[in-house]
Amino acid sequence: MKYLDEYRDPASAKKLVEAIRRQVTRPWTLMEVCGGQTHGLLRNGIEAELQGTVELIHGPGCPVCVTAMESIDFAQQLAMLHTTSTNNVVLASFGDMMRVPGSHGSLLDTKANGGNVKTVYSPLDAVELAKRHPEKQVVFFAVGFETTAPATALAVKQAANDGIHNFSLLVSHVRVQPAMEALLQSPHNRVQAFLAAGHVCAVMGYESYEPMVERYRLPIVVTGFEPLDLLEGILNCVRQLEQGEARVDNAYSRGVSRQGNQAAQDIVREVYEVCDRPWRGFGIVTNGGLQLNQDWRHFDARSRFDFIRSLPVIEPAECESAHVLAGRIKPPECAAFGKACTPDAPMGAPMVSSEGACAAYYKWHTP
Repeated sequence: MKYLDEYRDPASAKKLVEAIRRQVTRPWTLMEVCGGQTHGLLRNGIEAELQGTVELIHGPGCPVCVTAMESIDFAQQLAMLHTTSTNNVVLASFGDMMRVPGSHGSLLDTKANGGNVKTVYSPLDAVELAKRHPEKQVVFFAVGFETTAPATALAVKQAANDGIHNFSLLVSHVRVQPAMEALLQSPHNRVQAFLAAGHVCAVMGYESYEPMVERYRLPIVVTGFEPLDLLEGILNCVRQLEQGEARVDNAYSRGVSRQGNQAAQDIVREVYEVCDRPWRGFGIVTNGGLQLNQDWRHFDARSRFDFIRSLPVIEPAECESAHVLAGRIKPPECAAFGKACTPDAPMGAPMVSSEGACAAYYKWHTP
């Protein structure tokens, strides 16, 4: 495949592995932020190949995995409102959220129990659903990082332009950089360098990481998802660590610029404001989320359905996904991994999601 094969060349990958080994004088601990990177590292045997030289720990970079259980609980309550006489709600969601467990099962369970849940492929699909069903309230479950926030902002603007009043958002968008800083501030932190997520940086750029590098004095390298992308990023981090340097480098220049996508950032600034937000596995992350700002708050489902009360969040006792998402343990270290918890019977979000670290280990890892 043109534009991909050149980043998957085995001979070039072998040279990069050898270059990393030559650089390393002591083991270093690096965290890849994105679940797509985790799958790439395991699928291509990079994690195993670098064992003993570089330890790769896995960050919280799966938007489905870090969506707070309380948001799923709220979405489930919304989906059941269609059974009342005054609120006929359709909960529209991406398909990858359907199996993620909340306190009382998943959205798929809610649908099986009579809840009105529809799978959509984009936020604009949800707007179209609202157009076709003016007698119903359509709520789109807006999850994801900075990569998906522009699309949901566009959907709200489209609904406003079309005069659609039966559409709203359950906003659960999260911001990556505050979570990275929360990890560094943890007493359990072992991260010595980050492989930053290329797709998030394609939207946001990497300029904002520069003050963070100054504050914490550790390397951050923007990295793609193919084997050579990942190995280039690791080599760059190792070189900096060995030389006592700390800066932001871009090893994904074909997709990322320093300033990022200005049009996407503009629409996010127009529609949202930064807020504190609960992350699954992290608790409340300061400045870790986006919410609709005052000008667009009338599209906020939590305000529109403010009679719904939050339920106590119930985490399964056996599931250690919170520790997995924070990089404190690797999936096989969880006692339930591969036994009580499998992709067919998942206990936690990282085993459900196609980008989850537990699913990556279950599929690709060789003990």
